[in-house]
Amino acid sequence: MRIERLRSFMSRDGERPRVIVAVDTDDGITGWGECYNHGPDRALPPLLDYLAGMIAGEDPRRVEYLTLKLVQQARFPPGALGLAAISAIDQCLWDIAAKALRVPVYALLGGAMRDRVRVYQGIYTAHDPAMAKDRVAALNERYGLTAFKLSPYRLDLHAHRWGEVTRAAHDYFRGLREVMPVHYEFAFDAHAKIFEPWQAVALGNALAPFDPLFFEEPIRPEHIPAWAEIKSQIRCPLATGESLYSRYEFLALLNARGADIIQPDVCVVGGVGEMRRIWTLAEAHYVTLAPHNPMGPLATAVNLHLCLAAPNFRILEYRLPPGADDGRDDVGTYVKDPYLPVDGHLLPRPDRPGWGVEVDEDYLATDRYVHWERKMPRKPDGGWGYP
Repeated sequence: MRIERLRSFMSRDGERPRVIVAVDTDDGITGWGECYNHGPDRALPPLLDYLAGMIAGEDPRRVEYLTLKLVQQARFPPGALGLAAISAIDQCLWDIAAKALRVPVYALLGGAMRDRVRVYQGIYTAHDPAMAKDRVAALNERYGLTAFKLSPYRLDLHAHRWGEVTRAAHDYFRGLREVMPVHYEFAFDAHAKIFEPWQAVALGNALAPFDPLFFEEPIRPEHIPAWAEIKSQIRCPLATGESLYSRYEFLALLNARGADIIQPDVCVVGGVGEMRRIWTLAEAHYVTLAPHNPMGPLATAVNLHLCLAAPNFRILEYRLPPGADDGRDDVGTYVKDPYLPVDGHLLPRPDRPGWGVEVDEDYLATDRYVHWERKMPRKPDGGWGYP
């Protein structure tokens, strides 16, 4: 079996752009993968074409061999766009290898460690406990979900005293606990908007009395000692990792004891093999895995197989496909049969090889690019805040 060609597609998932990749072989097997959309997303197809020339004619089942070639061919470590492209190609190769053997990908990762994978859903638009209760009740009734993620900010963090910001977060979470079933779990994502570590500690500890599932990424990832400082003072589980690119960065975080839960992204770190190395490092440090997965239904399929195989798995981030949230079936997407939660969990499809989903090539035939960029907040003095 040999790699014949690589194809890339500009698509969308709701209001976000998605770059989908196919690797075709000379015996008719096609593997599929999904890039992370750091932006600029239109830069990815020519980059993918460049990388395709390095693996053309190779045996796609030599997954680690080919992925390592793509990572090491550059004089310097690949950055965000390079790793997003390599991640998608790596996913394609794993899909091909599993399809060639007619088994699910998780069977190649040592088999399933568990029968199902628990997921949580973001509900960032819920602005008050009553609204959140209605939103959560609908998701629980339809999909059995019992874990959710929200923003901790109830006030403009740049326009108010930090004591007001933390008190508002405390009061909001207390209100949620008062109206929600006791077994529901809530995580809070600070989206790296905080600059000073003491502020991150104060906000995390304001949430801590009400038992958050975790407090996610309060500061930027670059300075690892700051994460160690926060973790040593915070009284709830601290999670981070979506912005880290390799096992080496995660090793530095873990050695510094900078997190309780890590959140690597298979569309960011270079693919499945790197994810396995990262979760093994975390396991050796008694740290659990909650993969970052804000992407589309193909990335969710990839993550499901990883989470089935990882011994230190905790919970998976999940986004319902367009239309699934409100029961509509008129909103298309590039996966015909996405994984949907049952009783709050995703279930494996042991009778389906590869990722276990069918990609809609007719849908991908149309360029569906939609422009998206991260919004930058402005401080009252006119300066930029962290996004």
